[in-house]
Amino acid sequence: MKLSHIFNIGRREGRKLRPGHRKDPLMNKFALMALPVLAASTALASCGGAGGTTRDSIRAVGSSTVYPFAKVIAESLAKANPEFKSPIIESTGTGGGMKLFCAGVGADTPDIENASRRMKASELADCQGNGVTDITEIQVGLDGIAFAESKEGKQLKLTPEIVYKALAAKPYGKEQTAKTWADVDPSLPADPILVYGPPSTSGTRDAMKELILEAGCKSDPEMKALKEKDKDAFTEICTEVRGDGAYVDAGENDNLIVQKIEANPKAIGVFGFSYLEENADRLNGLTMNGVTPTYESISDFSYPGARPLYIYVKKAHLDAIPGLKEFVMEWSKNWAKGGLLAKSGMVVSPDTVMKASADAASTFPSLTADELK
Repeated sequence: MKLSHIFNIGRREGRKLRPGHRKDPLMNKFALMALPVLAASTALASCGGAGGTTRDSIRAVGSSTVYPFAKVIAESLAKANPEFKSPIIESTGTGGGMKLFCAGVGADTPDIENASRRMKASELADCQGNGVTDITEIQVGLDGIAFAESKEGKQLKLTPEIVYKALAAKPYGKEQTAKTWADVDPSLPADPILVYGPPSTSGTRDAMKELILEAGCKSDPEMKALKEKDKDAFTEICTEVRGDGAYVDAGENDNLIVQKIEANPKAIGVFGFSYLEENADRLNGLTMNGVTPTYESISDFSYPGARPLYIYVKKAHLDAIPGLKEFVMEWSKNWAKGGLLAKSGMVVSPDTVMKASADAASTFPSLTADELK
């Protein structure tokens, strides 16, 4: 149904009835169906400032890992389409970005969420509750949760079990007593455990919990069984990070983590693989289960910390924000081998995933709750 028809129905429904005139129930139904569309349209028109105009630049929020890649795509769009203003990219963390993205529809809310993990079902529910009912999910590439140290470090050989025992607030439900790496595993040096990593709002932190901490926790059969019996208890025991200073929340600035561990050979940093690759002359990537984080080990998922990266697009903004469709298409033009994203350190998705993502970037299918289960 065209917007003009919807507005006409609204006007007819708003007229006073003449004596003996009976209201058409079908018109009532259409008028009620039109309310969400009218609300979205009004929000976009009213939030943009004077004159009821919408924003004239794209706004994306979210993951610090995806941030540099989004900047590359924004610059590419500006060069290829000078008629559009350069997109505004904000590094808020995946979790923080989801809250902003899901706050509603309108020019005062973001158009895109950059994410270093998949949207949670609870986040989609929040979006829908706030009127953000149509969202397109697009996987743009791969990355890895890299554990790294300075070039002068001791090349710790890590496993998910070692990392869990070192960083868990209550390893296997017991008091955390490990002060040094040797306390965790006698084969490791007796250096104090000091890990700089992302905050709780970060998708990298969420991915670390899911891919590394949970895997280490489930090495204990009792914990594996606990996940089936009491999921909340399992989550608390297996993913809560200690807060006594052994793990240091370094904020959403991955470059700061690089600086911290470069300055302290006994410290370890946790961030996206792209930052490790970018600083390969300054840092060493630590093995996980004997596998070094590399482009190849992430692309074939042999490295335990490999993960997909996403963007989420607010469909209600596609026709209202200049250049938004073109910005999304710019991602698809540059995520293959030899493209700008690969040259910037992003790991290319498998061919089947790239094809599905390219289709999504042109047809904008709506994400459903069933897909997130």
